Amino acid sequence: MAADPATSGIGWLEIISDNYSESDGRPLEHVERIAARYPLVMHGVSLNIGGPGKLDRAYVANLRRLRDRVGARWVSDHLCWTGLPGHNTHDLLPLPLTRATLKRTVERVREVQELLGAPLLMENPSTYVAFAADEIPEAEFLAELAERADCGLLLDVNNVYVSHRNHGFDPQDYLAAIPWARVVQLHLAGHSDHGTHCVDTHDQPVCDAVWQLFSDVHQRCPHASVLLEWDGNIPPLADAVAELHKAGAFMSAERA
Repeated sequence: MAADPATSGIGWLEIISDNYSESDGRPLEHVERIAARYPLVMHGVSLNIGGPGKLDRAYVANLRRLRDRVGARWVSDHLCWTGLPGHNTHDLLPLPLTRATLKRTVERVREVQELLGAPLLMENPSTYVAFAADEIPEAEFLAELAERADCGLLLDVNNVYVSHRNHGFDPQDYLAAIPWARVVQLHLAGHSDHGTHCVDTHDQPVCDAVWQLFSDVHQRCPHASVLLEWDGNIPPLADAVAELHKAGAFMSAERA
């Protein structure tokens, strides 16, 4: 297949697991064609790792089947909860960052990994509220989760910035707590800045402050794979690829 100049520099792609894990129709045919051309990773939004009730083992079995079918390199999801048994809110809801939540989340991640037969990557979410009962800063929660569950991390740089703006913590303190050897993947994205708060909308170019934070992150974690997310107000492909090339420029400058 001839190379497409418009996609030059794209080394791999990420799919939303939930769009394909229960499908045998045309969407899956499309993703199989893409998988024949690009390496893929899977990123989910409904694992509900922190939700009440038992783990949905059928959901994880579908993830494993999809992973094996398209040859995905790894599977990731978010440190959050997404609903009650039988009801999906289709939103990434924050967890109370307590010792009890940590213990339960470690057990759930271990269970998922046993069913997948491979490590799971957990992503830091963007959050807009916190619990009065919180006992552990989020970055420390992720660090201890990764160690005790023996899982990987997907660090979303934009989410660190959005949550920093919404909650007022120092992003450098957050980065200092991350176990960088556990970080397999990085996310970059744009967000909506409303002055008093930010919303993780994935519909804007990456802002200067997030690029600067990415530069700090990449220096600590040069081995991680980097993905640009853009889910709304999607620009022409050439513009999105140009935004991706900015990440390459930051990474090359740091190696020089």
